[in-house]
Amino acid sequence: MVDPLSEVLRSVRLTGGIFLDTRFTAPWCVHTRVCGEDCKPFLAAPTQIIAYHFIIDGTLLFSVEGAPAIQAHGGEIVLLPRNDAHTLASGPGLEPKSARDLIRPAVGGGLARISHGGGGDAVHLVCGFLASDQPYNPLIASLPRILKVDVRQGTSRDWVEASVRFAANELIEGRRASSSVVSRLSELLFVEAVRNYSLTVGEQELGWLKGIADQHVGRALVLIHRNISDPWSVEALAREVGLSRSAFVDRFTTLVGMPPIRYLTVWRLQTAKLNLRETQTTIARLARSVGYESKEAFSRAFKREFGLSPARWRDQQT
Repeated sequence: MVDPLSEVLRSVRLTGGIFLDTRFTAPWCVHTRVCGEDCKPFLAAPTQIIAYHFIIDGTLLFSVEGAPAIQAHGGEIVLLPRNDAHTLASGPGLEPKSARDLIRPAVGGGLARISHGGGGDAVHLVCGFLASDQPYNPLIASLPRILKVDVRQGTSRDWVEASVRFAANELIEGRRASSSVVSRLSELLFVEAVRNYSLTVGEQELGWLKGIADQHVGRALVLIHRNISDPWSVEALAREVGLSRSAFVDRFTTLVGMPPIRYLTVWRLQTAKLNLRETQTTIARLARSVGYESKEAFSRAFKREFGLSPARWRDQQT
């Protein structure tokens, strides 16, 4: 059985890792943000980072600017889909310190560590990330600034919690767990968090999450993301997902908020923008890689969407 959410995540090449072991005792308060350096050696130059904190034991307050603080407990994971700067604390009203100033280097190949606080109630958490070299992601754009998931709930809770603890302990003790295992685990945690959140989205709300949860539209999104250069038509997508043309267009537009070919065009052009900025691929080759038959057709579509030709847009990025 295909899981559309997992499939689309794979199509945007998310890589994950755990990079920091932190132990606090009350009172304490730190302010931090994950940066590209934290993602090494998993990914050299990430352009999109999703930060997460797995609370192994204890309770803490977690906040980002402009949003109310949330409380998190042992067995819960807090994710920041847009990698906002954030504050973690033992309680309200404390002056934050920079977490970076408290980090101590890894010993013997294990995780870097923080050990800090006033000697009161203890909290133990590990910090990780999911990262991508693709800056545009319709899933991430549809998520709130903070997500929290309790890995002790849900059908996979035992496996998830045991795996997180195992990977964290291996790294903490200096035995570097396989990066592929940690990456897959990070992805699974993110999928669980997004799936739980999608259950809370109101029926009246349009958006990508509603689409990916639908049997037919979710399958179409998987096909588009997995095979962006294929010459998709409405008829071909409708046939693949087992709906008539009109039923497919209506269903897709209602759930996602735009027609399927418009969505395909946006995804292709956003992918092209990334490659224009990050690579020296010729415009003709780039056009073919995102599904355009000619450089001219691609250039016209790009200029309609962004107001500049691909060549002019690339020049402005240097």
